[in-house]
Amino acid sequence: MIKFVLHGGFNKDEGYIKDGFFQEALKDTPEKVKLFLVFFAEFEDRLELRINQCKEQFNHNKGSKSLEFRMASKENFLEGCSWADVIFLSGGRTARLMESLGQFQSLEQVFAGKTVVGDSAGVNVLGCYSYSRKTDEVTKGLGILPFKIVVHYIEAMGNPLAGVEPDLETLFLHEYETVVKHYV
Repeated sequence: MIKFVLHGGFNKDEGYIKDGFFQEALKDTPEKVKLFLVFFAEFEDRLELRINQCKEQFNHNKGSKSLEFRMASKENFLEGCSWADVIFLSGGRTARLMESLGQFQSLEQVFAGKTVVGDSAGVNVLGCYSYSRKTDEVTKGLGILPFKIVVHYIEAMGNPLAGVEPDLETLFLHEYETVVKHYV
């Protein structure tokens, strides 16, 4: 079983990801939580800020739990996933994250028994397809989750993925919206 905590992204003018996402990510984890932070998608000029914001939010929402953080690199990715209780896939550029994660085989098995949490691009890569409002592009994902994904969703968009694999369900995630999915 894999628990996925999916976040629709945030608006940099309104502030970082809210507490509920981090609380859900830490729910049902051990008292000593091992968090593996994957920031492969993040823009370089925001990387340090986003890592600090992420750690601060996890610490703010940990309750009585103790947290241990490790940062992902392409060299330690598989080992870090094996070590972790929670794997955090940051937002940023979906194509860049797909390029990084696409080199690893059988990620469903790598993620088995873990809580995998993603924000924006970190959600896009998990589905079969995703749509970027910013670039107006459809991207093929890793197919770990059996649906199409639209993050940063607003109703005025309609369904930009309606013509792509019509039999697949589309998951629409508004900014700051958190959805939990469990898969075997």
